[in-house]
Amino acid sequence: MPMDDEVDQVVAQAERAQRAFGPWPEARVDALLHDIATTIAAHADELAVATVVETGIGNAEDKTLKNRFASLAVYQSLAGQPAAGVIRADPTRQVAEIASPVGVVLGLIPRTSPVATLVFKTLIALKGRNALVLSCHHRAQGVGERAGTLIQAALRRHGAPPALVQWVRQRTSRATTLQLMRHRDVGFILATGGVSLVRAAYSSGTPAIGVGPGNAPAYVCADADVEAATQHIVASKTFDHGLICGAEQHLVVDSAVRDRLMAALEMEGAAVLTLEEARGAEARLCDSTMGRLRGELVGQAAGLLAEQLGIRRPWPVHLIVIPVDVAAIAGALGGEKLAPVLSFFTVAGEREGLAVCQALLHREGRGHTAIIHSGDPARVAQFGQALEASRILVNGPGAQGCIGMGNGLVPSLTLGCGTFGGTSTTDNVSYTHLLNIKRVAYHQQPLAHPVEYQRTHGESDQRAADQSDATTLL
Repeated sequence: MPMDDEVDQVVAQAERAQRAFGPWPEARVDALLHDIATTIAAHADELAVATVVETGIGNAEDKTLKNRFASLAVYQSLAGQPAAGVIRADPTRQVAEIASPVGVVLGLIPRTSPVATLVFKTLIALKGRNALVLSCHHRAQGVGERAGTLIQAALRRHGAPPALVQWVRQRTSRATTLQLMRHRDVGFILATGGVSLVRAAYSSGTPAIGVGPGNAPAYVCADADVEAATQHIVASKTFDHGLICGAEQHLVVDSAVRDRLMAALEMEGAAVLTLEEARGAEARLCDSTMGRLRGELVGQAAGLLAEQLGIRRPWPVHLIVIPVDVAAIAGALGGEKLAPVLSFFTVAGEREGLAVCQALLHREGRGHTAIIHSGDPARVAQFGQALEASRILVNGPGAQGCIGMGNGLVPSLTLGCGTFGGTSTTDNVSYTHLLNIKRVAYHQQPLAHPVEYQRTHGESDQRAADQSDATTLL
């Protein structure tokens, strides 16, 4: 474990590098980011293979796609955007906004998606002219160092200080991570990881954005396009063996389409368990003391899970679907399952469907993601208004959709859950969250005594207050 003076040295080097990097013009920063993104994308497949070997979870093909998305798609969302100096000016209000870096950012890197998360945090931190210190999960330090070395080579090619991106090189310990979190010169924490780590970040005294667990319900309505919904569900929940926490965790299915959906799932390679097969599923798959999926099954292939359950099918099993009743919400199958396993609830109509979806989010995953399959805009709007989820995905896959793949959301590997889930934003986090925005406001009117101001301006103020929120200036 690094001693306090070693942590001090890392942070001091990051501070010096950040000060040297701060004046870089936008075009030069974007050229650097392009090099980093294309470099990681060019090595995406080998880094994916190395990740699976080191972490023991997920699959290399999907991790390759995730690595390329987190580098190239994230870069495209940043390129050309102003992130330093005057970024906005309103001549009517005579207010200008000036962006400044938050300084040294601590990025916590999880075992589930280490390379994708690492390059994503690098790109958004550097876009804001910040330095980044990385603390990788101890089961992902090797691949984290490989990705970090590629990034530092790109920094050198562009004449940037290599200390702009550093990482803990010894085996990461909780004590080391806590030292970095609490360091007086660390300006911000991007916390991606387990619940306890995120809570530690928020309680460290350093400003932080953390993520929360997912437990996304996917409501398949009576009017859903069942075949399209099935394809999205299977593509999502099997992606990287279910490791993206915004993937579907539960199907909440209207009874009118229940049988069609079950048949369609099996056509796509799912094993929909019979009632007899489902009876012992929770005991075999879940740790009763922890109330969740057994750790050794996280991120494993559905075929292995089928073996654990003693399930046989005349086709290769890609997904396990377990029919349950509402009592299961309180048990382990009612929570997040980072594996290709889905709970299947049958509901009678919209009222029950919404109630089950809400109960699942209150069980776990408030503020994260919810999915609806329906062709009725009014039903979609009702779902979006009712559920406490920061991302409401419509007629699409959860795993890919929550990170902004295939829709208009900001591409991101750090997903806020808002106050619903005990975090500080509902956004898909990006570079804008790693800026201090200063506002320069010009005085426009002579000052008046408060009583005089109320007499002369009260009537117009009341008229303004009566206008719709959409036209009210904050």
